[in-house]
Amino acid sequence: MIRTEKLSKNFSGFRALESITCEIQNGSIYGMVGSNGAGKSTFLRLITGVYKPDEGTVLIDDQPVWENPDVKKRIAYVPDELYFLAGANINRMEQMYKSIYPTFSAEKCRKLTKLFELDPKKPLNTFSKGMRRQAATLLALSIQPDYIFFDETFDGLDPVMRNLVKKLICEDVLERNATAVITSHSLRELEDTCDQLALLHKGGLVLQSDVENLKTEQFKIQAAFPKQYEKTDFENMGIVVQHFSRQGTVINMIVKNDREAASAKLRALNPILLEILPLSLEEVFTYEMDALGYTFDYQ
Repeated sequence: MIRTEKLSKNFSGFRALESITCEIQNGSIYGMVGSNGAGKSTFLRLITGVYKPDEGTVLIDDQPVWENPDVKKRIAYVPDELYFLAGANINRMEQMYKSIYPTFSAEKCRKLTKLFELDPKKPLNTFSKGMRRQAATLLALSIQPDYIFFDETFDGLDPVMRNLVKKLICEDVLERNATAVITSHSLRELEDTCDQLALLHKGGLVLQSDVENLKTEQFKIQAAFPKQYEKTDFENMGIVVQHFSRQGTVINMIVKNDREAASAKLRALNPILLEILPLSLEEVFTYEMDALGYTFDYQ
């Protein structure tokens, strides 16, 4: 398990990450979405031991990560800005990885290289951006780590390759009970892959929840009643209203409640119209941000 407690990081007086506390369960895929500068890359560099926290702690299986080789040999990290040895090809990188990671599988590396249709003898600096991302991903997966971290993993990949990478990550987690942490600017890239999703904004963790809970605990209501009701009327009934608007006689609400309980309370008002509609995850996150006074534009 990955556990962070009040994790913070500063750069020249700039607060990049502010008191992040979270738990990431083993055998899960944890997705983190956020705007540019939200702190996603800083968070990954802290939990992989690249950065030392200014405040707070990072533990992997109850062990500190910073300057701990025993923990670091169990993790793989694919950063946003990729780095390879000068003039190296996949074969040379394979030899380097084998010398560092005892769990590295040359057989898996060659299998994935063939699957991605990459030339293992061709210099990586001649690869396209997407091909370099594929090479970094297959090398990381070949380590067969307990924990694997991807920063903007789908950046530069075409739709076919994005789906292949998602499939490989899911297989790795299921077959080996590995744990994956993935960051992205795009919620759409994460919602069909992750078990848990978190929203990071301006260095703070705004929201984290199981994907299924996010999809079911909030919903949209469109209703019309014989008499006029205001937002406070519904709140006084015990309905948690996150967004309220009116168009003519039709009320639109975003509600965070038990769906059956909220529906029963509204039906008791003898509505002329009552529709309870699911929210997309993008809508859930947008309304959560709005409720906290943030604005957030998804790409």
